[in-house]
Amino acid sequence: MPDPAWSLHSRLKEDTIDIGDLPLSKVLVIKDAHYPWLLLVPRRADAVEIIDLDEVQQAQLMTEITRVSRALKEITKCDKLNVAALGNLVPQLHVHIIARRTSDAAWPRPVWGVMPPLAHDAEEVQNFISALRRKIWLG
Repeated sequence: MPDPAWSLHSRLKEDTIDIGDLPLSKVLVIKDAHYPWLLLVPRRADAVEIIDLDEVQQAQLMTEITRVSRALKEITKCDKLNVAALGNLVPQLHVHIIARRTSDAAWPRPVWGVMPPLAHDAEEVQNFISALRRKIWLG
């Protein structure tokens, strides 16, 4: 159940497209067409680290990471998934799930800061979001 005191950090709101809610986490697409890049943001006020969630919430987060990762890999046919919870710039707990290809601009380095964000083609991102929503049971 969502925490009524929770709200999405302004930076995440600005940099993402909201595609729906899983039982614990909000699912977002990063506004960067260079990489198929998702975020899961547990809807818990004051959660900064995974250890700030109780054990049941931690297990639910892992279930959601797995569900979203499988869907992203199946849809993108990527070479590798990067999954990380860093939070160095945005203190609100969020987990990055990024589909990587050996041919992408940052390979094999992390994606952060390698290329300026590239705007999504509206039709392509809508098709991607629709496929994701079907695969992760959001509609």
